[in-house]
Amino acid sequence: MRRTVPRLLPRLLPRLLPLLLATAPAAVPTALAAPLSAQTPPTPVGTWHTVDDKTGQPRGVVEIVERNGVLTGIIRGTLVPGEPEGICDKCPGDRRNQPITGLEMIRNVRRDGNTWGGGELLDPDNGKTYRIKLTPSPDGRTLEVRGFIGISLFGRSQTWRRAP
Repeated sequence: MRRTVPRLLPRLLPRLLPLLLATAPAAVPTALAAPLSAQTPPTPVGTWHTVDDKTGQPRGVVEIVERNGVLTGIIRGTLVPGEPEGICDKCPGDRRNQPITGLEMIRNVRRDGNTWGGGELLDPDNGKTYRIKLTPSPDGRTLEVRGFIGISLFGRSQTWRRAP
């Protein structure tokens, strides 16, 4: 007489159940981790090394923080040996004559899909302000910072690197 699967299952289940339970906990976190990491897009929040437009070398350190969904970028220091800590004597408004270290370089930036924009970027070298668009790379290691007047077409971009 042939035994069928439905008749064997009650006899095999007690033997297979401990094996299934032993391997299941290891598989579940791995299966859940991939979709969660894929759903979390990179963000500009963090500490970044800026780039000097003339030399292409790292120049400063900017920390971008988020408060109530609004990003602010604060200058934390210089990467150029011997560069003096200056005063922003060309800056407009409340930033005029403030120390460059601690100065809000980026203000009022909000998320817009995979980019952030709508705020302003201050160039402390000349005191001019520009509209801004921030686009983090998919791996979150670099940040494209675009400053422009009017529309994004009329501007320039820098690629900042996330600080170690």
